[in-house]
Amino acid sequence: MRIQPYLGFNGQCDEAFVLYEKVLGGKIVARHTFGSSPMAAQIGAEWADKVMHMGMQVGDQMLLGCDAPPPHYDRPEGLRVCLESRDAAEGERVYAALSEGGQIEMPLQETFWSVKFAMFRDRFGTPWMINVSKPM
Repeated sequence: MRIQPYLGFNGQCDEAFVLYEKVLGGKIVARHTFGSSPMAAQIGAEWADKVMHMGMQVGDQMLLGCDAPPPHYDRPEGLRVCLESRDAAEGERVYAALSEGGQIEMPLQETFWSVKFAMFRDRFGTPWMINVSKPM
């Protein structure tokens, strides 16, 4: 069994995944639109090119997502996507790229459990944590 985060967007899934692909070094391996699905006749023309399902491979893991047509979009609450690294420079790079234009809740800083830790929402509303582990 695998645990795969599935992110919901309010029409910005393509834009978000292009950023995530670049920042996380992933590769988009699946992209299906509402207009190319059996739901095409039920969805308005303005949503035809929106993402019904997106999959991005990052190493041996997958990050998944979609656009949620109105009124089905809900801002993510009660969860975060946690990125774990052992390299402080990599943590700083990812933090700078993903937090740009977003809402910083806890800036990247040293904590008693980590070399660097941060919590924020990116400009698409996805809640993230970055944790740079202390050497064991």
